[in-house]
Amino acid sequence: PPGLLYSGDMRMARRRQIYEGKAKILYEGPEPGTLIQYFKDDATAFNAQKKGTINGKGVLNNRISEHIFTLLDAIGVPTHFIRRLNMREQLIRQVEIVPIEVVVRNIAAGSLSKRLGIEEGTKLPRTIIEYYYKDDALGDPMISDEHIAAFGWASQEEMHDIADLAIRVNDFLTGLFAGVGIKLVDFKLEFGRIWDNDYGRIILADEISPDGCRLWDMDTNEKMDKDRFRRDLGGEAEAYQEVARRLGLMPEGEDSAVLDLDSHRKRRGK
Repeated sequence: PPGLLYSGDMRMARRRQIYEGKAKILYEGPEPGTLIQYFKDDATAFNAQKKGTINGKGVLNNRISEHIFTLLDAIGVPTHFIRRLNMREQLIRQVEIVPIEVVVRNIAAGSLSKRLGIEEGTKLPRTIIEYYYKDDALGDPMISDEHIAAFGWASQEEMHDIADLAIRVNDFLTGLFAGVGIKLVDFKLEFGRIWDNDYGRIILADEISPDGCRLWDMDTNEKMDKDRFRRDLGGEAEAYQEVARRLGLMPEGEDSAVLDLDSHRKRRGK
């Protein structure tokens, strides 16, 4: 079960659950200022109106997010990621989450296409950054800098850092995915504050995985992300697996062991 860690004498220590979201659970971490982030297989869409599971999703997203956050850290993007603990859990820094979802768009899709009547797949004249207020009950409404300033959700300086980091992450990820034949259509980021005495600084939080990115195959435009679940296209697990494979995170022959333990056991005659 999630949230179990080996304590010193190798007995399992159950950790206190801090928060449960749609795709992850946060547990108290082993040291002050840390948390354990557990990745579930639960999938939701349309602000949790549609619910399901994608087999092995948690394992793959943990891997993919670890990979991306490690690479971002290496180019100087500060993140909450410390290290992966096991197949479904990673150790992260505890942050005060900024209640804003930051969406970076390179190609028109999803709500942008619907809202502005721009055909899905149209390359945008420039990268667009949008902000949404993080509140499921309200359906994560779109907001502007004006709202953020008026309601004090983040300071001007913090928003400057957030926009700056979002563009850096976009530049890096666009190249990373293009290198493995994937178009980065759009993606969502979340940020948090960590406090050094009275000084709060902004770092990248949450996760980066096919749950929060639109990823299309460069040649076929086939969707390799959560839109397969949103739009009932099927093959979600295979799509997530393919993203992990292209990023070099699936040693040959490991895929079935990670994704489908039942058929794996049957094959081995267990």
